[in-house]
Amino acid sequence: MPKKTTLGFWSKLKKPIMCLAPMSDVTDSAFRQIIAKYGKPDVFFTEFVSVAGLASLNRDKVAKTLYFTRKERPIVAQVWGSEPEQFYESTRLIRKLGFDGLDINMGCPDRAVEKQGAGAALMKNPKLAWEIIKAAKRGAGPLPVSIKTRIGYNSNILEEWLPGLLQTEPAVLTIHARTRMQMSKVRADWNLIALAVKIRNQLKSRTLIVGNGDIQSLDQARLRTEETGVDGIMVGRAIFGNPWFFNAKKHIEDISLKERLLVLAEHTRLFEKLYRGQKNFDTMKKHFKAYASGFNGAKALRVKLMACKNADEVQNTINNYINIGGRDILRLP
Repeated sequence: MPKKTTLGFWSKLKKPIMCLAPMSDVTDSAFRQIIAKYGKPDVFFTEFVSVAGLASLNRDKVAKTLYFTRKERPIVAQVWGSEPEQFYESTRLIRKLGFDGLDINMGCPDRAVEKQGAGAALMKNPKLAWEIIKAAKRGAGPLPVSIKTRIGYNSNILEEWLPGLLQTEPAVLTIHARTRMQMSKVRADWNLIALAVKIRNQLKSRTLIVGNGDIQSLDQARLRTEETGVDGIMVGRAIFGNPWFFNAKKHIEDISLKERLLVLAEHTRLFEKLYRGQKNFDTMKKHFKAYASGFNGAKALRVKLMACKNADEVQNTINNYINIGGRDILRLP
């Protein structure tokens, strides 16, 4: 296999590489900035964005979803779609926006995405998948192009699917160790991640392999890299309510309830500052249960938080709960 893979910034990272997964309506800039402050991973990914939107006349509005700050570098923009030419145009725009890399979503199980022949549906159409990757790489120039996918659609086809992907020479392949049909109903099969590494090595590919699925702690992430030989780990759901996840010096068990709730207030205020008039405030509420759980009175507090309509109300609710008088005492910058 010709060694034409453009690794870009990925080649400079110390292994194992720890990545924050792209999650729709979750990994926006407010969330990433909070993570960067309390436990920064090696690589951030954006929420996924439609290439059709980025290639349309409304591209400026869609591109707002891709806002990021220097604190969030290195950062990779994740995109989805099914039209190769739109990937080419979108990748050119992503270069202009200053991203460190581009990631193609080939694993999303969302039905609306799949109806457009995108996301996980691309596993059923390898020819189109290869065309998309080539178009994205053509538009990316020196930017490294990576892919996030699964082990198959209805069943495990890793040994058929992976070699074809490797032939397109992406910088990174992130593999979610479940099929699309399995969703999250079964445990991720990390034996298949180890198999992916073996296939990569047999083909003498330079592509990095990142494993994804059911990682609950930083220690577990490190153990998985030792067991499978992967170059990195991607973490998704376990990051909810735990911006300290990637912080080797601070575990969630060491965080006081007061600190957790104050970070929730800080996160909420930053979300409101960045997305007032752009995103519904209720989008932020999916984080409330994660931050406010596992302690006496958590349910009652969540009920009150869910009734809040803005960051000030969230701040006041939290201040009242931890029984420290006055907003000024706990006011966040």
